[in-house]
Amino acid sequence: MTEKELKAAFQALSPEEKARFLEIENREWLESLEYVLKVEGPERVEELLRLLDEYLFRHGVYPANRLSTPYLNTLPKEKEPPYPGDLELERRIANILRWNAAMMVTRANKKADGIGGHIATYASIAELYEVGFNHFFRGPEAGLDRDLVFFQGHASPGNYARAFLEGRLKEEDLENFRREVHPPVPGGRGLSSYPHPWLMPDFWEFPTVSMGLGPIQAIYQARFMRYLEDRGLKPKSSAKVWAFLGDGEHDEPETVGALHLAARENLDNLIFVVNCNLQRLDGPVRGNSKVIQELERLYRGAGWHVIKVVWGSAWDALLAKDKEGHLLRRFEALVDGESQRYAAFGGKELRERFFNTPELKKLIEGMTDEELTELTRSRGGHDMVKIYAAYKAAVEHKGSPVVILARTIKGYGMGPTVMAKNVAHQVKKLTEEDLKEARRFLGIPIPEEKLPELPYYHPGPDSPEVKYLLERRKVLGGFVPERRVRFKGGLEVPEEEFFREFYEGSGGREISTTMAFVRILAKLLRHPKIGKYIVPIVPDEARTFGMEALIAQVGVYSPKGQLYIPVDAGTLTAYKESQKGQILEEGITEAGAMAEFIAAGTAYAHWGIPTIPFFITYSMFGLQRIGDLVWAAADQRTRGFFLGATAGRTTLAGEGLQHQDGQSHVYALAAPNLLAYDPAFAYEFAVILEDGLRRMYGRGEDVFYYITIENENYVHPPMPEPREKVKEGILKGLYLFRAGEGKGPRVQLFGTGPILNEALKAQELLAKYGVVADVWSATSYKALYVDAIEAERETRLLGKARRPYVQEALEGHEGPIVAATDYLKALPNLIRGYVDRPFAVLGTDGFGRSDTREALRDFFEVDARHIAYTALALLHEEGKVTKRTLNQARKDLGLKLEEVPPHRR
Repeated sequence: MTEKELKAAFQALSPEEKARFLEIENREWLESLEYVLKVEGPERVEELLRLLDEYLFRHGVYPANRLSTPYLNTLPKEKEPPYPGDLELERRIANILRWNAAMMVTRANKKADGIGGHIATYASIAELYEVGFNHFFRGPEAGLDRDLVFFQGHASPGNYARAFLEGRLKEEDLENFRREVHPPVPGGRGLSSYPHPWLMPDFWEFPTVSMGLGPIQAIYQARFMRYLEDRGLKPKSSAKVWAFLGDGEHDEPETVGALHLAARENLDNLIFVVNCNLQRLDGPVRGNSKVIQELERLYRGAGWHVIKVVWGSAWDALLAKDKEGHLLRRFEALVDGESQRYAAFGGKELRERFFNTPELKKLIEGMTDEELTELTRSRGGHDMVKIYAAYKAAVEHKGSPVVILARTIKGYGMGPTVMAKNVAHQVKKLTEEDLKEARRFLGIPIPEEKLPELPYYHPGPDSPEVKYLLERRKVLGGFVPERRVRFKGGLEVPEEEFFREFYEGSGGREISTTMAFVRILAKLLRHPKIGKYIVPIVPDEARTFGMEALIAQVGVYSPKGQLYIPVDAGTLTAYKESQKGQILEEGITEAGAMAEFIAAGTAYAHWGIPTIPFFITYSMFGLQRIGDLVWAAADQRTRGFFLGATAGRTTLAGEGLQHQDGQSHVYALAAPNLLAYDPAFAYEFAVILEDGLRRMYGRGEDVFYYITIENENYVHPPMPEPREKVKEGILKGLYLFRAGEGKGPRVQLFGTGPILNEALKAQELLAKYGVVADVWSATSYKALYVDAIEAERETRLLGKARRPYVQEALEGHEGPIVAATDYLKALPNLIRGYVDRPFAVLGTDGFGRSDTREALRDFFEVDARHIAYTALALLHEEGKVTKRTLNQARKDLGLKLEEVPPHRR
């Protein structure tokens, strides 16, 4: 019987007959297996199972429970859909882009040796991009169906080359690649080295070149898209997040750290495309194995749908000819280091080393070395037909994220110095031989005598190539990448009246600044205008930060809702998960939470939805641990509030060295658009918050805020008068909290956060020695420092006689300054050069310790006694306090000063 007749006969069976047939079939298979196991042993069983797998794979069937499949394309030739575009024209466009990208980098390095850039990465990824550009990536005119695309950072010359053909960039712009400060060619803009939205805010959307940050951000952008849809802030759409990344990039923990989240939450709006060119900066990614197979196991194990695009069409005939699986077994034995030799050295090498058995030699009988050389270059990632099939399958896949593992050649088409060589990543210039070979391979119609000029090639605005790519972009909704800010400000944010209750203090109750924050956040969540836009983000520490009541109030977001009854059901703080939950509980991942913060803080641009993220985490595990992501947030103009909780070296008491933060405010200096504050009281926090909402969401300013909050409880006073002046001082970084009374030598005490209370106690101690102290709250040394260096520059360069704010604030307040902080002494020392008097700093340099706050502050010499004694010592140096008084004070205060400073213990 034929296959058709057998199928018809089976379908003709009644349900009862089918059930009986399947029962007999199952028994026969099991009896056969039982015989093999008992007679021939488990090794033979393994061999048979392998042969069955090979048979299935050759017929395009991939069992779901396999972590690894053979080294073949996931989609066999017979399952490839027809290619919808002009294949020859698209290949020509890709090669023109390769040429222009290489010329741009080479010309830049001819003009300024060492300016850098990368040729080989884009050469390897061009087809992967072009199939997306011409058939998949939807642009800004597609509205809410637009795609977000994370481009591989080192391939940025290719994006510029495409924008050149599209008419978005001129040749003068290409000439200014990596020359942003002083573009050497007039009439052109400087082009940033990599994707940087801060530098090219109309072009790039996502900074990706810091390895691993693109993948984790892409995952959380896809997740936040679902969050917006499930909460009704954004209509559901078919938008996808595409991320292009390298195989070597998977060595970065951030690349793989959130893969499980994407699978757990069924993010089928997410597609990773891994450019497996098998080489990283120094050599092979996995010379002794196959990185594609390794990545397949990784992604399948994490729950992703994997599509491998390994072999190009030139291999199809050989695979079809190989009925016994010899070629497949040779593929399995291949390692990446060997594979790269074939790409580098061509068909002769392939004939001698790869087709190394009689069966394999028979497969290539009659093939020339030139045909075999074509085989060495025929990789799935350079075959538009194979790529299109993979992309189409990925877009249509439902239920899980998709990764496409595409095998390519680094430096493809760029000549013998570059293509597939270990040096490929570092090549910045093409040799004469490379230029000739690249011109021939890519089919660029430039005369040989013109090659020394390194000319760009543009086929003309009316050429078939340009018309085609412009038409495809029009159909798909406009240019990509292109950054459009869809929300530019104007949100109706709460005014002073909303925050007024927090101006009045804690009414005699002892609370922490963390508790004050939670109270304000709870009120914001109920606000009729902006409440729905508030996005609390926490990495598994909500209870530590006193936020458990908010979980019951607004719920934790879960796309599956709550499929269980929580153990604390019926209590006021029951753990509530909901599809419309507002809190993003990220688990123990500060990197994931920061990536979510970025997604929420950039939704104003991507979707026109002004979500307001409040990311609260242990401050020690914030800027120190995820500083690279904070820098990326700054680059892409993220807006929102980053809260460093349980902050300060001494306020966390018993937690010890690994948890006590005395440096985050120093790290906060790095990001220029990050405003940093360390408030002591609820009213200070409220003023900072009001300012942030107004600036970021009312005016649309590209800043974000880092605010430290602590868990030390004390009474919060009402805001002093005059309140407008105090509010101004809070935001500028310094204001007089309590003036000293009486007559006598004067001193100025600066306190930050909870250490302000130590300064207040020191004020009382000093009064016993006839010293009058003014106590200041230094809310932001960064703000004071930035203002001072700007004033200094304006005076020196612009001729404006503006004094720094710190000098203006201190006018009329005599005496030396003692600045005490729970952070490194480097922080107050930022302003030392801008005050015209003796300036002593007390800080917490060194490793943390486990003990009480009192003991810790004594150890680090930042408590009230040390503040008071330091003030007396400064006054003694000025001759205003006697040596006898100073010695008596040391005795009275019980100071046992160690020879070895805290930072050396």
